[in-house]
This record gives sequence, C-alpha cells and structure tokens, in this order.
Amino acid sequence: MALKFSNQPTLANEIEPGMELEAARKLSRQRDFYFRVKEKLIGYGLILPAGAVFLVFFYIPAAYLLVISFFHWGILSPTTNFVGLKNFRTLFHQPLFWRSLLNSAYYTLVMIPATTLLALAIAMLLRDGMTSRRGGIWRAAVFLPHVTPVVATSIIWVWVFNPHFGFANYILNLLHLPALGWLESTTWALPAVMIDSLWHSLGLYVIIFLAGLSRVPRELLEVATLDGAKKYRIFRRIIWPLISPTTFFVVILSTVNTWQAFSQIYTMTGGAHGGAGGPAFSTTTDAVLIYQTAFTYLHFSLAAAMSFVLFFIILTLTMVQKWISDRIVFYR
Repeated sequence: MALKFSNQPTLANEIEPGMELEAARKLSRQRDFYFRVKEKLIGYGLILPAGAVFLVFFYIPAAYLLVISFFHWGILSPTTNFVGLKNFRTLFHQPLFWRSLLNSAYYTLVMIPATTLLALAIAMLLRDGMTSRRGGIWRAAVFLPHVTPVVATSIIWVWVFNPHFGFANYILNLLHLPALGWLESTTWALPAVMIDSLWHSLGLYVIIFLAGLSRVPRELLEVATLDGAKKYRIFRRIIWPLISPTTFFVVILSTVNTWQAFSQIYTMTGGAHGGAGGPAFSTTTDAVLIYQTAFTYLHFSLAAAMSFVLFFIILTLTMVQKWISDRIVFYR
C-alpha cells in the first residue's frame, strides 16, 4: 500500500495534471522569488541592530561634521553662518596645521614598519609553540599590554621616561650611555610616545600574524626542509607569499591607528611637559590639534574641516596601499 504525503506543499502537488509547462515554470519562478525575498529579509533583519548603531553613532555624526565644516558654528552660539570653504582656506594658511601633518607623517612612517616587522618576528618565534601550553602562556603575555587601559599605562610610561629618576635613563646609565631628556626634549618626545604605542599595540598584530601563520600548510614546509631549502628561502618563497594578505591587513590597520593616535600623546605630553602636544608642538599630531581646536579654543567648524582633511589623507593612503597590494599580495 503506497503512502500519500498529501499535506506536504510540494511543487508536484500544486501542478494539476492539465497544467501547461509554461504555467509550471511561472509557479517555479514565483516560489524561487519568494524564497529569495525571505532570505534577504532575514539577512537584513540580522544586520539591522549593528547597522542602526553605525548609522546613529558614525554615519549621521560624520555627515553633520561635513555640514558644519562649511559654516561658522559654535556649541554655545545660537546662530550659524555659511562661510563655504573659508574654514579650509584658514586651515591651509596655519603653520601649526602643517606642522601637525609632518608630525603625523613622521609618526606613521616610523610606526608602520616597526610594528609590522616586530610583530612578524615575534609571531614567527611563537609559531612553533602555538599548540602547546607554554605557547599559550607566551601568547597571553604578548597580548596582555593591548588590553590594558591606555591612559593608566601611559602615566606609568611618563615615570619611565622621567629625565631625572626614570627607568629609561637608568638603563642608559648602566650601558654607559648619556641620559636623554625624553618627554622634555623636542627631539626625543615623539620617539618616547612611539615606544609606548609600540608596546601597547604590538600584541594585537602578533595575534593577527599568528592567525595568518596557522593557515600555512606544515606539509609544504616539511617538504621544503627535506629538499634542503634554507630557513630564509622557506620564509621568502613559501611563508611570506602565503601570509601576504595578513601583512596587508596589518599595514592597513596600523596606518589608520597611527594617523589617529591621540591617547598616548595627550596623556604623556601634558602637564609639566608643556601641554598636550609639547614641548614646542613637537608631538602635536593632527588628531591632537583637532581636539585642541574644538575643545580648548572652541573652533568647532575649523576642527570639523581638519577632521575631513585627516579622513581624506587616510582614505588616500588606504587606496594607494590597496593598489600596491593588488600587484604584490598573493590570494590563494
């Protein structure tokens, strides 16, 4: 006796024996359209909460920031006046703005290669112990500085770089090297901030490189070793091409983070060291100048113009890096 599943809404049950082939195809297309719409609605519903957060806290403020950059606008001012490109013209005639861009460029050009190379070197050292318990302890120790509060650790680094009783000059004295002024020196203030930033952010990039190295097939490395390949050639010909997408991601991420550096600079170069960005504006980056322009001098429209200049600089650098990556990054 044959079983009949008449309650199941199959396409065959919906098509009557006398229905033409064209009608069957139409019904099939309608059902496919229904399922596609249903999948899209479910997908958009899942991303709606995150999209609402980005819309309210990122995109709408960014659009409003662009608007006020063309006005003379103040948080305490009841009226606003349209000034067009006056804020941008004023900005480009300010020597301090150009000084902040040079400081940001110097900071970025030093931090990106230092971060990338050190993170890759540490990740290579930790790669062989990724599955062991000891390797997990070392990974946690490397990543720990990244999850510490930036302001609290920066205050500790202020003590480390104190020119009179700091730990940094104590080490230099042990090595019979001259003591440095560090945060009170226009030459060494920004390198001191770089050391703090490097210590704080390095663990994140090490973990990213470890994730990339975990995707390198060990069988391929073993075959190359059996063939007599040197470690340098294995890294150059096998490991480096396979982790080039990871390297590109690290470079992009470090570029954005260094151009927007603020917390360490503001904390370490304030107070007795001449105010945030001191001494003598030697650590005044674009992000620090934006904060001071908006919340110290209350020129919010000018700060908005600075913000969009910084945005276009980061966007341009990212597009250039993407253009270069399309030619040297190996996507398997």
